[in-house]
Amino acid sequence: MNRAKPKIGDVTRTDLTAKPAPQVHDVYAGAVGCLVVEAAMGGYAACGMSRPADGKMVAGVCQARGENASLPPLWLIDLNVAKLKPSLDRGRKLAGKIICPARKRMGGNRAVMRNPAGVGAALYEPVAN
Repeated sequence: MNRAKPKIGDVTRTDLTAKPAPQVHDVYAGAVGCLVVEAAMGGYAACGMSRPADGKMVAGVCQARGENASLPPLWLIDLNVAKLKPSLDRGRKLAGKIICPARKRMGGNRAVMRNPAGVGAALYEPVAN
């Protein structure tokens, strides 16, 4: 499968972080018709929601545990950036607040920033191959 390299500003992932995740993903599975696929996350299960027609993963549903414990319930998108640190520095200068510090995740570096309206988004820097 040939996947195009994400461009700067692309949404590369969408996850819902919530307690209790199983009841939350059941609502979306029932309302939308997505398939729910469980994934082990070091002592607890997270879930992915896949399209029923082709099984393509469209979103994740994560427990508010581990690195997600400090996040409020929210749909979190990952926005692709060229370099994480300068992006976070620019965001802070524009009144953004880091709510989850930078860490390695899913083949790259990721941090969650809240904008002045109170809405969070992750900035994600993929590691060059």
